[in-house]
Amino acid sequence: MSARERILARVRDALAHRPPAPHPGAFEGWRPTPLPDDAVAGFVETFTRAGGEVHRVPDAGAARVWIRELGWGLNGAAVGATVPADLNPGLPVTPPEEASLGISMARAAVGETGSLVLDARDGRRTQLLPPVHVVFVRKSTVHRTLVEALSALRPDLPSALGLHSGPSKSADIGQVLVKGVHGPGRVVALLLEG
Repeated sequence: MSARERILARVRDALAHRPPAPHPGAFEGWRPTPLPDDAVAGFVETFTRAGGEVHRVPDAGAARVWIRELGWGLNGAAVGATVPADLNPGLPVTPPEEASLGISMARAAVGETGSLVLDARDGRRTQLLPPVHVVFVRKSTVHRTLVEALSALRPDLPSALGLHSGPSKSADIGQVLVKGVHGPGRVVALLLEG
């Protein structure tokens, strides 16, 4: 018997005589007081307080115009794999490590935390490497709480989700706030009303 097998046998033996731990129940961690009545208003307020930007557009056509104007003069955009064809702005496509702009589609947004829920299938490099990240958010996918958002995603959960609550920022060195340290320095939620 190898050393690894002996260690695993001891672990199995110890666990066999241990009573099972009870489930801790629903998560009741930090909550803003009170929870937002309107999920969209809560998301907009909390996301902008964290340094993010929210722009409202009526539909996909207006979203494409808005993002084309933002991308004018930039070297190109990295477009996430989950961005639907009707939202693709038609900008020159550039690899995420070279792009000035990253474009993603949110699976959901959360009012209580001001977070965008992003799918790993979209491409984490698209979400993190460009200095500006624009995320399309459909109004119908904004939820009051994280639990509600995750419950809505349950039928089609990816291997990983990212919660983005504004631009990357750190004040680790000298207590000076610096944006864009570990990801985009500017994050825009483009909220599609229709």
